[in-house]
Amino acid sequence: MERSLAALLVCVFGVTTGEFVLAGILPAVAGDLRVSIPAAGLLVTAYALGMIVGGPLLTAITAGRPRKPLVLGLLAVAVAGNLLSAVAPGYGVLFAARVVTALVTSTFFANAIVIATSAAPAGKQASTVARLVFGMNLAMILGAPLGTWIGEAFGWRSTFGAITACCAVGLLLVARLVPGDQPVTRSRAFGEFSVFRNRDLLLAITITAVANIGLLMVFTYLAPLLTGPGAFAAAAVAPMLLVYGVGATIGNLVGGRLADRALLPSQLGALALLVVLLVALWASPHPVITGLLVFAAGAVGFSVIPGMQTRVLTTAAAAPTLAIAVNASAYQVAAAFAGWVGGRVIAGAGLASVYLAAALATVLGIGLSAAALRRDRVRQTVRR
Repeated sequence: MERSLAALLVCVFGVTTGEFVLAGILPAVAGDLRVSIPAAGLLVTAYALGMIVGGPLLTAITAGRPRKPLVLGLLAVAVAGNLLSAVAPGYGVLFAARVVTALVTSTFFANAIVIATSAAPAGKQASTVARLVFGMNLAMILGAPLGTWIGEAFGWRSTFGAITACCAVGLLLVARLVPGDQPVTRSRAFGEFSVFRNRDLLLAITITAVANIGLLMVFTYLAPLLTGPGAFAAAAVAPMLLVYGVGATIGNLVGGRLADRALLPSQLGALALLVVLLVALWASPHPVITGLLVFAAGAVGFSVIPGMQTRVLTTAAAAPTLAIAVNASAYQVAAAFAGWVGGRVIAGAGLASVYLAAALATVLGIGLSAAALRRDRVRQTVRR
């Protein structure tokens, strides 16, 4: 199981670095392809839309397929998509390459989670998810900065070349180390959508979409929040992003262990603490305090991710892969909505008010999580 998980982690790192790194090389891409920055920015939007729409559809179409061959096929598409991005002769080809790569991302990630958790010891599903999500954390704090540096040193095409190589290595590791006897649920394409009649599953996915808006809102506007209300110099933004990423990594691993013990109670506690941290960031009187709060917010905010993924898995036993793919889409919707809402808040109430709006959004997530916990307790009482 350890070797299998390590192989999947390499793949998660490579695939998600391909998603995060574009922000760091966007000006170089725009200049080389002779398009505007907004046009280049649409490459990010296209990737998100590919995950939101394509992930659930592709997962439904591939329902019931043997997991290991499916994951190898998805990784092969990711390799091809990143390679095409590296050699794209123009903007249109690069746009198409990013969409194709995005289409397989959610389905790959969903299958990787199901493979990893199916081999995990009983009661260790959340911590196993956390270890897999660690690959995403590494992509944030290591992959994206390293990819940006490669792009600055050797050109943006070299960045996608390096990502291609990483995904190819991951593919070979999966082929070698992941067992081929992965359990599958035999069903017709799109037949698994019936799982969404389950209200507990719908509530779990809604929690993912709502409870993460606040932290994503702050992350989206973290640079101007730091250089504006936070009184940081522009040169301090990159180190502060690293601080945030380290906090997120630690929180993810600790949160997985807490969720193994008490999933919804730990989630409620973390979200409540996040509200306090967001309000504290709004009121912070000094950059040092702000820096500590940024670290804490990253840690607490990401501590809920493994539990949210596990909650979706446990409420969607009939179609776990599709449910995880839809949950990933819900997270992308949250990211898009967070950026839009944050922009409206800044235009109306000012930059610092983003913290308060984020805290309010997190309170909504607390309400939904409390409702899920209440449903569980009522069900347990009825069974007794």
